[in-house]
Amino acid sequence: MQNRIIVTLTLLCAVTAFGCKDNDALPRHTIDGVAQGTTYHIVYNHPEKIVTQAQTDSLLDEFDKSCSLWDSTSLISRINRNLTDTVDKNIKTCVELALRLSRESNGLYDITVAPLAEAYGFGTEEAVEKPNIDSIMQFVGYEKINLAGWILTKSDPRVRIDLNSIAQGYSADIMAKYLEKRGIKEYLVEIGGEIRCSKSNNGKKWKVGIDRPIEGNYTPGADLQVVVNLSDAGLATSGNYRKFHKDKDGKPVHHSINPKTGQSTTNEMLSATVIAPTAVEADAYATLMMISGLEESKKIIERNKKLSAYIVYADDNGDMKVYADPKMMTLTDGE
Repeated sequence: MQNRIIVTLTLLCAVTAFGCKDNDALPRHTIDGVAQGTTYHIVYNHPEKIVTQAQTDSLLDEFDKSCSLWDSTSLISRINRNLTDTVDKNIKTCVELALRLSRESNGLYDITVAPLAEAYGFGTEEAVEKPNIDSIMQFVGYEKINLAGWILTKSDPRVRIDLNSIAQGYSADIMAKYLEKRGIKEYLVEIGGEIRCSKSNNGKKWKVGIDRPIEGNYTPGADLQVVVNLSDAGLATSGNYRKFHKDKDGKPVHHSINPKTGQSTTNEMLSATVIAPTAVEADAYATLMMISGLEESKKIIERNKKLSAYIVYADDNGDMKVYADPKMMTLTDGE
């Protein structure tokens, strides 16, 4: 019997996870719920149902109290309002990785872009008709924040941190560690589309389907681009084909913002699926690749041997093309 989970990736790309069960397999348990303004789906194989939805919700609620911008009382929201400068383990981990990627990418990855995203209408009810980008750029830039131990300082009090491109991946990693501590060795965790899975799924790899990145493909699993065989890894997909709106002139405004120019990113990238050792790394690098473009993404993969990527892009004629590094090619079932 086929066990199927429909999940939706961060930035509104989608995947479908498949798992086949035979007579000798461990019993399969599923937990579905809502967290972080999105859905989560967890599958684990174990003789007993030892982790419940109530336990899962409690753990994810605790994470929201740390990293969620949707919660005005969360720690990150209070840091953004300059009510405190002390971080916790969750924020410390995310900011440390974010700053490393910012330095590695010469500022193309940046968690201080929240004011820019809001000006373009993402995370707010409506966009500013003519945002003053030059004015906003005065308090955007990773070099304007510093993390020393548990203290985060800003060079300008107007600087605000947005962990949306990294925090959901980290929450999937946290949930995976919780399952492991409970003695669960076979699992797949998906939170808002960020995935972390165990090495084995009843002796096989986990199969994760990636939606084809075309406008109008709004039903997760209805039109798959590729199926990836995943084992002991994190996976995330970032894309521009769903989360965008059009300005008054009818031009698309994408949610991927270039923090060096302050402009909505316009390049050949349609989606980037990244496999990494952890979901938090996959989450952050998928975002970085969407901003970087195809050729720079290839260089990122070359520099980071632990990464694999499946990139869908448009060529000069507007035709959909695919780039997958050699390692990724060994993990896919084909288009």
